[in-house]
Amino acid sequence: MLALDDQQQAARDWFEDLRTRICAAFETIEREAGSDASFTYTPWDRDTEDGPGGGGVRGQMNGAIFEKVGVNVSTVGGRFSPEFAATIPGADQDPSFFATGLSLVAHMANPHVPAVHMNTRFITTTKRWFGGGADLNPAIPYKEDTDAFHARLRAACAAHDPTFYPRFSKWAEEYFYLPHRELSRGVGGIFYDHLEGHFDAHFAFTRDVGEAFLDIFPTIVRNRMATPFTAEEMERLLEFRGRYVEFNLLYDRGTLFGLKTGGNIDAILMSLPPLARWK
Repeated sequence: MLALDDQQQAARDWFEDLRTRICAAFETIEREAGSDASFTYTPWDRDTEDGPGGGGVRGQMNGAIFEKVGVNVSTVGGRFSPEFAATIPGADQDPSFFATGLSLVAHMANPHVPAVHMNTRFITTTKRWFGGGADLNPAIPYKEDTDAFHARLRAACAAHDPTFYPRFSKWAEEYFYLPHRELSRGVGGIFYDHLEGHFDAHFAFTRDVGEAFLDIFPTIVRNRMATPFTAEEMERLLEFRGRYVEFNLLYDRGTLFGLKTGGNIDAILMSLPPLARWK
């Protein structure tokens, strides 16, 4: 068992509570569609050369609306490798670290319902910071869905700092981009990292990001999940998923962090869709 201080425990507890509420909301949508799909939860432990290194729980559901959705919570600690420590703030002199967070990716069965990613995390080295964000990834974009998603995140940001939304939406635009294709992965959202120095304020903001996601995404799903679709539109979805795969395997920081710190492989790669296609 990892020894957690008050801040680390508070962050972990909240991420686990948010996971429970998100999974319940997604299962409710499946029930509304006449599906009995439910999340299965797979715990995992992480061992290090120095002993237990924490672990987490991988939650996954395959349903009628959510073709594949993963909602994972992990709480891990240990020491970065010297090479990786040099890339992490506060770890260049002392490679010890602690990280707890929630990671969510949903791939939808209907090409009119957007895929989505959301992540919130708290990391401790010799520094402490929050990071996270959410971004919408439609194969067939609808302006009203994009506007509603951004408006809800904008409101969450505005309650804390008027500069947050302009900064973090631009950061998402730059981050969720495939340079080799010169294309964005989706229609954006917010991305933030290294919010440090004010635990209470930044924890409150991170909680509001999670609540904003839980408020808006189920609404978007319900608005689109009964939309009829064609074989051509399904092809469009599968090709779009190929870009999603490319981003997560080539550029995603969370994937790299998980692999570099000995995380659970299935949990790390739960972000990949069940089906994808390349021309």
